[in-house]
Amino acid sequence: MKNKNIFYIFLVLTIFATSCELPDNNDPKSAKTVSPDALFTQVEIALVDQITDMNVNRNISRILVQYQSEVTYTTESRYNFSDRQIPDAFSGNIYRDVLLNLKDCKKLIEEKAITPAYPAEKKKNQLAIANLWEIYAYQVLVDQFGNIPYSEALMGAENSRPKYDDAWTIYQDLITRLDAVIADLDATADGFNEADVLYSGDVALWKKFAASLKLRFALRLADVPAANSSTMVSQAVATGVFTDESESAIFHHYGIAPYVSPYYQAFVLDARKDFCPTNTLVDKMNSLSDPRRAIWFTQYPAGNYTGLPYGKTGSSSYSKFSHFSDPVRIDPEYPTILCDYVEVEFLLAEAAERGLGNVTDSETHYNNAILESMKYWGVSETDALAYLVQPDVAYKTASGNYKEKIGTQKWLGLFDRGVEAWAEWRRLDFPILNVPSGMTYADIPVRMPYPFNENKMNKDNYEAAAAAIGGDEATTRLFWDKQ
Repeated sequence: MKNKNIFYIFLVLTIFATSCELPDNNDPKSAKTVSPDALFTQVEIALVDQITDMNVNRNISRILVQYQSEVTYTTESRYNFSDRQIPDAFSGNIYRDVLLNLKDCKKLIEEKAITPAYPAEKKKNQLAIANLWEIYAYQVLVDQFGNIPYSEALMGAENSRPKYDDAWTIYQDLITRLDAVIADLDATADGFNEADVLYSGDVALWKKFAASLKLRFALRLADVPAANSSTMVSQAVATGVFTDESESAIFHHYGIAPYVSPYYQAFVLDARKDFCPTNTLVDKMNSLSDPRRAIWFTQYPAGNYTGLPYGKTGSSSYSKFSHFSDPVRIDPEYPTILCDYVEVEFLLAEAAERGLGNVTDSETHYNNAILESMKYWGVSETDALAYLVQPDVAYKTASGNYKEKIGTQKWLGLFDRGVEAWAEWRRLDFPILNVPSGMTYADIPVRMPYPFNENKMNKDNYEAAAAAIGGDEATTRLFWDKQ
């Protein structure tokens, strides 16, 4: 973060605010015992923790998009969601730790009186930023499951069996809310200031994040005619999307447990040897002589990069394959990218190909995306340019249509961003993934099944939702995922 000392102090204050003793007749669990600033810090961390988690009980998105495969216990690499009830944890953590706390956070902001120290402009910015974080969280949930509880969610005992809203309807509402956020954000006024552990209170960057997220929405819906993606692209660009990687929404872990990167948690603190990079990823990078290999992976054997065959049955020897490199694996501060300039440039390249929003020159945006990814990972300019002119990479000569060209390079550019990369692989259908032994390509999941406890806890609404989307199967396509 820009100021880690402030971050640490705020975490201490957050813990104190939620654990101190209170006088009799006060509910120690009441949100009123916590400041909205402290709650917002918590929800920022909670959402990042969930979407970047490597624990297979909670998040297997890196496995689904074949960045990682399992070494010993391979059931998740073979698309078993049920044994560990992964959907229950994934959705439950976001609803409980992010969305429910955001609801309380917004309520506390709304109840705060306007004073010289807390002007109306600051209040408006805080509500807008909290809403933006909520929009991001709900998009993640829709993109995992399809129809989800939305209009009746978070009601507690008032309604413990919420209905599932139509995914397209939710998307429309999220876009309307996103437009309101963009209109409300005022870069001349304060936001959450030091409580904001993503942007350290920089409201102008939150607005760029909002515009870039709108661009993502626009392209996610590019095959949905009713979405009017072209207008959305124009509006996002006019508002101001990311134009430099330094503006990106990148969360830097504090580096002291439990506020550490998921790799450090898994490989160092938990001393696990559960994951290796897949042959899907490594073989593709080998075929392109991708210079990011030396930054992401170790060599095995010497002078070579060898990926673990994806989804094989039975255990493998961890020592017989390339590993994730030390800069990735053992840096406790290794960052999490939520949305960045690299992604924006790939989105603009696709918008130009589709003729959306008056965006032009897909090749330039494609080149920019690749070069910015190389720069972010520390590849020299010479090596990056040499990569870009290879016939299998250069936009004019790389094989396939624009979906294959952009989809393949975007998959590489979104490395380690499992949730977003899985969504974009489903939408663009590239690259071609490997099929686990004994399966077919049609068996590769295109959505996460609903939480397994819903069939008991919310049976009628669950059954209606499953029927509405065409069946609660991992092979049921979402509304934006057109073949």
